[in-house]
Amino acid sequence: MQAIAIDGWGTADRLALRELPDPPVGPDTVLVRVRAAGVNPVDAKIREGHLAGAIPAHFPLVPGWDAAGVVVAAGPAVTGFAVGDEVIGYVRRDHLQYGSYAELVPAPQRCLAIRPSQASWVEAAGLPLAGLTAYQALRRAGTGAGDTVLVHGASGGVGHLAVQVARALGATRVIGTAGPANHDFVRSLGAEPVAHGDGLADRLRTLAPDGVDVALDLFGGAALDVSAVLLSRPARLVSVADPEHVTRLGGSYLFVEPSTADLGLLAALVDAGRLTVHIERVLPLAQAADAHRLVEAGHVRGKVVLAVWSAAGTAADRPA
Repeated sequence: MQAIAIDGWGTADRLALRELPDPPVGPDTVLVRVRAAGVNPVDAKIREGHLAGAIPAHFPLVPGWDAAGVVVAAGPAVTGFAVGDEVIGYVRRDHLQYGSYAELVPAPQRCLAIRPSQASWVEAAGLPLAGLTAYQALRRAGTGAGDTVLVHGASGGVGHLAVQVARALGATRVIGTAGPANHDFVRSLGAEPVAHGDGLADRLRTLAPDGVDVALDLFGGAALDVSAVLLSRPARLVSVADPEHVTRLGGSYLFVEPSTADLGLLAALVDAGRLTVHIERVLPLAQAADAHRLVEAGHVRGKVVLAVWSAAGTAADRPA
């Protein structure tokens, strides 16, 4: 198979398209022919070796945890999926080696769900990790009817989905931090935009004099401190970026988990027209290094996705 792989930690320049052996299929694993693969900030952190002490790694290492594709083989213990199923997956295995920047990815069935029929392959590939992060964080905070929710980074990959998911969970009001150039986009998602940076606390107090009920932090640092002073219950502060800081403030840290049920819920929201994945850029698999540079530079509105061509030469954004 063709795949993007690295032989050691380093910059985006290490990412190279190469021919690798097809991956194995375990007893509870399916083999997915990847049509598109989402690119996330964590992919760059993995490439640089930041998770090397937490998750065992083996080289050559194929990055990528987000995939949309078609099941082409299934292990003997697989019960939930069959050959021919169109699926999405947050394919985070226990070891770093077989990622989704490839024509084929082995995916434990716990990582998969049937793909939303109303999303293109590219949109479907942008949903799993960011969508699960948004939903699981908001659920951890107990988001529900009548809540005012603060989302930091509301125009980014996780943030733009979190705004929509908060609405779907019943939040009455969502306030989202974003740069001025993204304020119209944030409004289109159903949130009230507010500029981040110096003076944020004062701007938020003007918008929400009574404070907020839930705060989702995607950056850590000062955003956490601002959130804490606006919340009546610190336990409803959730961060995906700064575990020590958020814990000191009385909130909690979330590291997103694979979940068929949660992915299925997100897919249902997409099919119901209540959740849209915004795609900033689609690049061919061979340009994975450029995709990493885009994500690392920040300021991406929504998601960056890699289009992976099948052996039959079908474009990744067309149905199978």
